[in-house]
Amino acid sequence: MFGISVCLQFSIIYGQSIEQKDIKVNTKQLSGLLCIDSRSSFENSQNILLQPQNSNVEAKKSPYLAAALSFLVPGAGEFYDGSYIKTAVFVAIEASAIAVGLIYNNKGNNQTNYFQNFADQNWSAYRYADWTLTNIKTLNPSLDPANYTGLLNAQTKTVNWTILNKLEIDVAGNGQQVVGSYYSHQLPQHGVQQYYELIGKYSQYNVGWDDFGDNPTKPYTYDPTRSNLTANFVYYSIERGKANDYYNVASKAVLVVVANHIISAVDAAWSAASFNKSLDVHTSLEKYDNGFYVVYYPQINIQYSF
Repeated sequence: MFGISVCLQFSIIYGQSIEQKDIKVNTKQLSGLLCIDSRSSFENSQNILLQPQNSNVEAKKSPYLAAALSFLVPGAGEFYDGSYIKTAVFVAIEASAIAVGLIYNNKGNNQTNYFQNFADQNWSAYRYADWTLTNIKTLNPSLDPANYTGLLNAQTKTVNWTILNKLEIDVAGNGQQVVGSYYSHQLPQHGVQQYYELIGKYSQYNVGWDDFGDNPTKPYTYDPTRSNLTANFVYYSIERGKANDYYNVASKAVLVVVANHIISAVDAAWSAASFNKSLDVHTSLEKYDNGFYVVYYPQINIQYSF
């Protein structure tokens, strides 16, 4: 049986126009070779060759991958989604928060070293214990100073911490309402964090500051308004508070870093899902019949929803 095979070279991007026997299309999106054998129908022909080549249609994005990338490195998922402005925003937030956290944590460390050195130079556990023992009858008339032998070492200017803590508990009356009930805490060993906190926080430690004086017989009356605290006590409290403020800023910066990771991950997943929904691609093989000949040509319709 005699037949004619016709092969047409084509390439398209968004659509096509047909003039006589030629198919005029753009050459950026899809190109290939279409052969038609006149001896058989299109459906049964074995001689139809459709070879798509360079397609620029973007592949769908994975929300899971986008979220994972941004959770590890904020902005990475947005970069994967093609949202470059968002990438810059999340990276900038991350870098800024880390920088602030490091700076203020370092400032807190320096301030802590400063107020601890100030305390070591100007506050004395020996001075505090000596005044407390000397005024024990005023603080709690039921106590006998002889029960606290060994509290003070006059040669080394040190105290027995176990006896000191027992004295503080007894002065407070074990929670009973006595004159010395403002002795509400027991002093931890020198050097621990609570040691440096208590001596600048509670009025019972006011007598240990050097500007109170080394005279254990000097009177001191507890004032709830804290109006009679020494200048060093007040100054130390302010300086210790500065360190806490610096650490609070550093802590908030850490929270910003964590939140940035989570928000970026959620945004990247949402952006990927939105991208997939907005991109709609349809392909088809169309037929052109002018009554004298039949031409088949591929068609790609791309719809992007904003």
